[in-house]
Amino acid sequence: MKMNAQLSASATAARAHQEMFAYWASLRRGASLPSRVDLHPSGIKRMLPTVSLIDVRRGPDEAIDYRLRLAGTGLYSVYGREITGRTLEDVYNSAAVEYWRRELGKVVTERRPGVGVHSLAWKGSPHMSILWLRLPLASNGRDVDMILGYDAVVGAQAADQHSGIRAA
Repeated sequence: MKMNAQLSASATAARAHQEMFAYWASLRRGASLPSRVDLHPSGIKRMLPTVSLIDVRRGPDEAIDYRLRLAGTGLYSVYGREITGRTLEDVYNSAAVEYWRRELGKVVTERRPGVGVHSLAWKGSPHMSILWLRLPLASNGRDVDMILGYDAVVGAQAADQHSGIRAA
């Protein structure tokens, strides 16, 4: 029974990834990437709780850093706190920071979506994982300056997600 629930959660996550990718692809104009201003929350309403927007910040030496501009309320239960406005180093341990730098770097340099699975073992939840999708956005249609993220949490506690609002 537990295995069927996990498979069902994975299938639901895959469908949501397809839906998010189709939405992003519909915003493209030929070879140009969509920009942040092209996004309309009404187009992805049911997925908003685990959507994120990640700023791509380039330093004077062309080094790239990432900051979570927005993190949906459904991500609060994953991270145990608000992560909006935080950098990768503020959110993850060093191994997870390196993982995300590598994966986000591919999205930026290749100008293509990225998808993967990331275990939550780093935060003491080895039975849970994030099925993630990262989609490049570019104000000028070419240079990635923001990444649209969508995460689906799967695992033994995936059905026990919270809104991020907690009683005092």
